[in-house]
Amino acid sequence: MTISSQSPTGLKERLRAEATACGFDCLGVSQAETDGRDGIDLDAFLEMGRIGDMTWLADKADRRRSPTALWPEAKSVISLGMNYGPSRNPLETLSHTDQGMISVYAQGKDYHDVVKKRLKWLARWLIDEAGGEVKVFVDTAPVMEKPAAERSGIGWQGKHTNLVSREFGSWLFLGEIFTTLELPPDTPGADHCGTCDACRKACPTNALPAPGRIEPTRCISYLTIEHKSDIAEDLADAMGNRVYGCDDCLAVCPWNKFTTPVRESALAPREGMAAPSLLELAALDDTAFRTRFSGSPIKRTGRDRFLRNVMIAIGNSGDPTLAEGARRNINDDSPLVRREARRALDKLGEQV
Repeated sequence: MTISSQSPTGLKERLRAEATACGFDCLGVSQAETDGRDGIDLDAFLEMGRIGDMTWLADKADRRRSPTALWPEAKSVISLGMNYGPSRNPLETLSHTDQGMISVYAQGKDYHDVVKKRLKWLARWLIDEAGGEVKVFVDTAPVMEKPAAERSGIGWQGKHTNLVSREFGSWLFLGEIFTTLELPPDTPGADHCGTCDACRKACPTNALPAPGRIEPTRCISYLTIEHKSDIAEDLADAMGNRVYGCDDCLAVCPWNKFTTPVRESALAPREGMAAPSLLELAALDDTAFRTRFSGSPIKRTGRDRFLRNVMIAIGNSGDPTLAEGARRNINDDSPLVRREARRALDKLGEQV
């Protein structure tokens, strides 16, 4: 649909101002029709057979290849970013082995809820102003968000495969509005990584074997969140005290020096989420887990997988005073938790 009642460029600038007013930090536009390279890259990735438990990547691959494969009527993709930059270096928690490290993105309210609510508000504004049809997406839909954001000029995909912004570093939540309106596209983002290889060198499990390539089943974010069963011993040993996600490759990016702390209060760390006590986490039964992580993305992982991660962190701590946290779980209802609790005690030199 072509905008006839007003200048497309003028509409886009007003849209940008509205996006800022409702909490977004950046906006860019790309054409919905792509050159097909995203689909080729996706097929090559799937053919490697390394998606592990992320079967949803393959299940809807045909719809994921391009925006028009998902919605043929789409003409433009509006990519938006919301900054969630931390106020301190998240890697500081790694040296506090009695605490669990939770990825920055999961320390506040579930970003899916926060971002989608704002996207819907902005999409309604766009319809009221210019008509057309819209669809909004946040992460869970079969949309290749990072390539779309790169095409829209928000940033570029760094060597760690995540989006990097010159203004916000590696700390951006992404969302999209697909529309039947034809909006002027922005210039795609240029790669500014240069010779820097800090992200790849920082990966604790060597999950980044080459620039722009990731081995998902070695990634700690995958292991602690998506992986449903036992974690290989060598990878578990490398997890340290990371109990949900991993920020190492993001945190070391030099472009983070330009970012500012999160301004959206709902995304700021909730009390007790930045560096929780491992002993407190080890005491969570299912009810307590659901209560503590209500409204958090951590809740979807489930108590058993989360406690598996906590037991691994206790075993990796080298701190015998944490053994009680493992000992209380050696007879847990979950075989997954039981096995890791016993392994943790063994690593700490404690008798089961």
